[in-house]
Amino acid sequence: MDQKPKLSDIHQGDSLPSVVKQITQKDINLYAEASGDFNPIHVDESFAAQTPLGGTIAHGMLILAYISEMMTEAFGQSWLSGGKLSVRFKAPARPGDTITASGKIDSIEHKEGIPYVNCSIESCNQKGETVITGGAVVKL
Repeated sequence: MDQKPKLSDIHQGDSLPSVVKQITQKDINLYAEASGDFNPIHVDESFAAQTPLGGTIAHGMLILAYISEMMTEAFGQSWLSGGKLSVRFKAPARPGDTITASGKIDSIEHKEGIPYVNCSIESCNQKGETVITGGAVVKL
């Protein structure tokens, strides 16, 4: 999409472009290096296997990055310069999972002459289980 989407191209009920990612342990390890979060639940497979989770899980912020990628694809610079997320983490994402970030436009509000796009967003795994749910707001 262009740097700034045209308001005339955005409509309530429109679906956002889905982003689909396969989670690997390598992705999780790379995210741990980038973030400095080496919690063993993410990177130590033998430790994680002994926990109630039964194995390593992806960092929540890694999965959230896929939602941000979707929002950037839909809204470009408008998202990057001032988009806001409000989410709940519902379930862990694991190596081998295929995560789909999706969303839709719920409403377009005008505040002081500025359009704000309100979206519902979610990420689900290949079993249809919701991993993250929430909302996003983009000022155009």
